[in-house]
Amino acid sequence: MLQTYKSLPVREPESGPMQDMPFSTEGRLGELFLAIVGFIRRQLPIGLIVMPLTVGLAVVYLLTTPPLYQGVTRIIIDTGKLQIFQRSILADNPVNLAMIDSQLEILKSENFVLSVIKKLNLTKDPEFVGAASGIVGNAMSRLGLSEWDEPRSESEILRRAVKVFEDRLTVGRVGVSYVIEIGFRSTSKDRAALIANAVADTFIADQLETKYQTIRTATGWLQDRLNELRGQALAAERAVVEYKTSHNIVDTGGHLINEQQVSEINSALIKARADAVETKARLDRVQQIISADNLDPSAAELATVADTLHNEVIIKLRQQYLDLSQRAVLLSNRLGPSHLAVVNLHNQMREIRRSIIDELRQIAQAYTSDYAIAKARENSLETSLASTVAGSQSTNKAQGELRQLESAAQSYRMLYDNFQQRYTDSVQQESFPMSEARIITRATPPLTRASPKPLLILAAGIIGGLIMSIGIGILREVADRVFRTSDQVETELNTECLALVPMMKSNGTAPLVETEAAIAYNEDQKVVPLNTSLTKQIVDAPLSRFAESVRAIKVAADLSRLAKPNKVIGITSSLPNEGKSTIAACLAQLSAHTGASTILVDCDLRQPSLSRELVQNATVGIIDVITGMASLEDAVWTDPSTKLAFLPAVTKLRVTHTSEILASDALKQLFDRLRKSYDYIITDLSPLAPIVDVRMTGHLVDSYVFVVEWGKTKIDVVEHALDGARGVQENLLGVVLNKVELNKLVRYEGHRGDYYYHSDYARYGYAD
Repeated sequence: MLQTYKSLPVREPESGPMQDMPFSTEGRLGELFLAIVGFIRRQLPIGLIVMPLTVGLAVVYLLTTPPLYQGVTRIIIDTGKLQIFQRSILADNPVNLAMIDSQLEILKSENFVLSVIKKLNLTKDPEFVGAASGIVGNAMSRLGLSEWDEPRSESEILRRAVKVFEDRLTVGRVGVSYVIEIGFRSTSKDRAALIANAVADTFIADQLETKYQTIRTATGWLQDRLNELRGQALAAERAVVEYKTSHNIVDTGGHLINEQQVSEINSALIKARADAVETKARLDRVQQIISADNLDPSAAELATVADTLHNEVIIKLRQQYLDLSQRAVLLSNRLGPSHLAVVNLHNQMREIRRSIIDELRQIAQAYTSDYAIAKARENSLETSLASTVAGSQSTNKAQGELRQLESAAQSYRMLYDNFQQRYTDSVQQESFPMSEARIITRATPPLTRASPKPLLILAAGIIGGLIMSIGIGILREVADRVFRTSDQVETELNTECLALVPMMKSNGTAPLVETEAAIAYNEDQKVVPLNTSLTKQIVDAPLSRFAESVRAIKVAADLSRLAKPNKVIGITSSLPNEGKSTIAACLAQLSAHTGASTILVDCDLRQPSLSRELVQNATVGIIDVITGMASLEDAVWTDPSTKLAFLPAVTKLRVTHTSEILASDALKQLFDRLRKSYDYIITDLSPLAPIVDVRMTGHLVDSYVFVVEWGKTKIDVVEHALDGARGVQENLLGVVLNKVELNKLVRYEGHRGDYYYHSDYARYGYAD
């Protein structure tokens, strides 16, 4: 049957709780694959239309476009080849990539193209000045988009030839090398090779002519500049000689005499200052020892001074003092400090100390004399240095000016020599100019055409058609904001899709909503066969797909009774003509056919279409019953085959306040009475979007079934309708997708196509 199924949780081992199965990578890839397959199924008709069109256009283009052949010539820009002359006035630097790019721009320039056109007289060739050819050219001419239809003046002819030539000419660098490839496309093989070679020859000739003119101009300029530099160099050298003579500047091996004197005096002064400092340090140290109140010859300071001065007298006296001191210590320890021998030793030690002091005073006097001499020599050298420096200042000033004159003379001489060499090279190159460009491959007539390439054009047509098909398909997918699958219902509305009701046609042509009441009826007994062309499916073909889908709605209603009472089921939709009345009639017929007491109530008081189709001759209805103008038994009609009761809505005039009637206590009492008498009360309600009547039925209806027309009802409309009716949304049993076209459903839900059309299901009684 046409019914949806939700995924069930996967149970862990017996001791574990139930949890959702986590998505794996394979599962995601499978979903992606199914989504792609579904997209292809849905948009395949677009591809079957677009692809042949694009391929057909490609074939027409190939058949109508004249073939073009390309001649290719290669030249190399190489300054490293054998040169007759060692230096070049124009090509001192090696070829770089910027230079190659510059040569490419020259080859594509308009002036160069004009020179080739004039050389080959291409303005007389119809290929360059004739009308446009091919499907594209003819189309542009017919649409008035072509730049030149028929050239008239010489200027227009020349401009047309230049335009065509530039379009056919291709130049480019080969890889990262210094090789330039020149290609030209033409309808003639020989002409393509001829023009490609002519472009290369013209380029080399232009390079030679440009270089010759440049060298010639440079030679004249160099000659004038040499004459000027010669005079400037001679004048600068004479100025140097005259300046040395006037200032008595004598150069001795690159240095002046004053500089040598200053250097020698400065060295002597540095040495004299060092000697004076050393002498003064010795004198100060000796005087420091002499001025000490208690001189101890055994102290380390005196030993250091004695070793430094190398005085034999002090060294001997100090040694004697140390020996006496040692003996005094021994005798004092043995005889006592007051013994005569100990006293004599101390007296001798005092004499030795006095002798050492006298010797140090003599040394101090000698150091004082040496320091005075060193200081006098230092002062003398400082005076001599000051006088020498003062005398050399004027010479230094003159020397600075002399250096400037010598630098100017040297610069003029170097410029003159450099320009002399370049002038010689330019004279030689003027007599034999050479170009850095040379042809390494000449063009020959090609064997195959360059364009159009059949395989490439056909591939472009196929790929273009594929891209257009995918693009149009994506746009259609984005714009297709209608309900087509049960997954959409569950995702967008957050509710269950109860069933997918297939599109049925009565008598082979009538759509799903068309019904036809039986002509024969018994007005006295209110008995009428409610077996319209669609409700017959429930009784006559209970195993059909249509009947099974309606049965799925009843099963959902029966299962909901386990949670709460669910006798009154309201059938509604968002907009009219979505098939809600038919679903209500079929659901009621099915319930009655199972043996349950069922009544079908038409509560669409504004537009009671179900009553008009089933009981066209009814004179009393639900309004008459609640107003007391008729009894319930007088208003109810019965189907004799299934015992289905039907309470119509009869309105002779359009009722204004239908929402008040639906909210009235009288109608509530009527439904309470029906609950006691019937097992199922199927209510056909008005649509939600146009009017508010359904919002007032919350006290009457236990649950609602929302009917959505497959492939037509907008998602936004349904969401807006349900958002505005909270009571319906809270008691919503589910949604029914009605009028489903099964042959198209497989494009959106592939598994349903296999599900419905699988031959094994025929074993269970399925019938179309």
